[in-house]
Amino acid sequence: MAVLSWNRYGKSSIRLVKVRRARDAHDIIDLTVDVKLEGAFETVYVDGDNAPCLATDTMKNTVYAIAGSDPLEYPETFALRLADHFAGKPAVASVHISIGEQRWDRLAAGGHPHPHAFVQGGGEQWTAVVTRDRHGARIVSGLTGLVVLKTADSAFSGFPRDEFTTLADTEDRILATSITASWTCREGTADFGARDRIRAALLDTFATHKSRSVQHTLYAMGEAALAASADAMEITLTLPNRHHLLVDLAPLGLDNPNEIFVATDQPFGLIEATVTRSPG
Repeated sequence: MAVLSWNRYGKSSIRLVKVRRARDAHDIIDLTVDVKLEGAFETVYVDGDNAPCLATDTMKNTVYAIAGSDPLEYPETFALRLADHFAGKPAVASVHISIGEQRWDRLAAGGHPHPHAFVQGGGEQWTAVVTRDRHGARIVSGLTGLVVLKTADSAFSGFPRDEFTTLADTEDRILATSITASWTCREGTADFGARDRIRAALLDTFATHKSRSVQHTLYAMGEAALAASADAMEITLTLPNRHHLLVDLAPLGLDNPNEIFVATDQPFGLIEATVTRSPG
């Protein structure tokens, strides 16, 4: 005897680009949207009865239709509007909307920002996840793919050593990572522009912190992010250590005064933690 214990379905990777032409300079909004629904869909799976099943193609069309009348100022507000729409459908108990926003920067021409030409600066994205059910909406904002590196003020020493340890202590190393951050927004907040302040706090802290480890810098970054926005209740940071290993040039009869490195992709250290605002 088998039972269906959990289910969810939806439409993933809905690509949406909107050009805001009403302003003197155009704006381009580049989103990837996921829609997922939970609810009373057991008969769809067990009996093949599609009566309660909202087609995933309809979900895609809904995203495009609502985008036509939405200013898309922030992915969070668009996700909330989508969540409200789908939550009103029969059989739906919970809606999960996830949005990634690709950054585009305005090109400069003749020393001035061009009104309608853009350049994509790397893989950094804003992220927003909205989950709505009968209890309300939970909003998690964030960013991913923010690649940073510094060439000083990074150390790693004093760690335990055993028979398998070969890593040497260092007081001077390259620290590089690709920041993924997600912060839970205070209930009822509308200050989604805080993302710019949080991003700035993360970058400022990474640059200026005297790092004893990636963990040490992660906590300092999380602390600074919470200080930058009263509406961020907690922040989770994921920092993969993008190792840069000093090349041994001695076999070639050459010195390497901490200048020539090899960047390695795998394996890599992965440092993760959540920093939460203290009660009160």
